[in-house]
Amino acid sequence: MNILIIILIVLASLIIILLIGALLTKREYTIMREITINRPKHEVFNYVKLLKNQDYYNKWVMMDPTMKKEYKGIDGTVGFVYAWESNNKQVGMGEQEIIKIKEGESIDHELRFMKPFEGKATARLIPASVPGSDNRRNETRVNWVFNGLRNYPMKIVHLLFNLKKVLGKDLQTSLATLKAVLEKE
Repeated sequence: MNILIIILIVLASLIIILLIGALLTKREYTIMREITINRPKHEVFNYVKLLKNQDYYNKWVMMDPTMKKEYKGIDGTVGFVYAWESNNKQVGMGEQEIIKIKEGESIDHELRFMKPFEGKATARLIPASVPGSDNRRNETRVNWVFNGLRNYPMKIVHLLFNLKKVLGKDLQTSLATLKAVLEKE
């Protein structure tokens, strides 16, 4: 009986520590990954500004080739919306909208997740010429930055599963695929 009480006390203590840890965790999070691609900046920019091209490099889009997709507007312009719905829980349901384009410099997106959880995040793709890159190499560094806010339950999930690390790995995988696609052309 004493061992059961000790186990319950330890378990309750761990839960309390997790709940307090989640309370003390910042609400805002940022995840950034980058890669260098051996293509001129304008080519990289023109490719990544088209959301439909994510079919060829975005890990989450590629997880379910049968997902339902819907498009609103003109791809590569502010206001274009790419909506998806998948039975794969890792993909879920949501939409991504181009909210700002600084021509040749950056593309900003708002992501609205509906399933398996609700949430919003922003993403920015920033292609930049590599300093010191000569005309023969034409290297472009692509930064992909995610920003979001976590509500209290999501803070617990982030602590338990280290989602910042998991999402960062997925971003890096997507960037590596982007590099392979663009360097093959």
